[in-house]
Amino acid sequence: MCDTKWFGIVLLAAGSFFYLGTILPTTSANHLDQIGMSVASLVFLAGSILFLQKSREYREMLLEHEDGEEYFS
Repeated sequence: MCDTKWFGIVLLAAGSFFYLGTILPTTSANHLDQIGMSVASLVFLAGSILFLQKSREYREMLLEHEDGEEYFS
């Protein structure tokens, strides 16, 4: 559960940096670079959402079991 949560957070941070690269004006970036950064940002942010949802699902599954509470300490 913690691994998927941290992986989601890292993907969120990387995706936000790619997004900042697309909105900040640069003179050296051409149109193809802008499209590449936009696609990378969307992929990283979508992956972040996926992993954070999986983390929440695993947490709920652990809470349903009696033995799962020891993983939250």
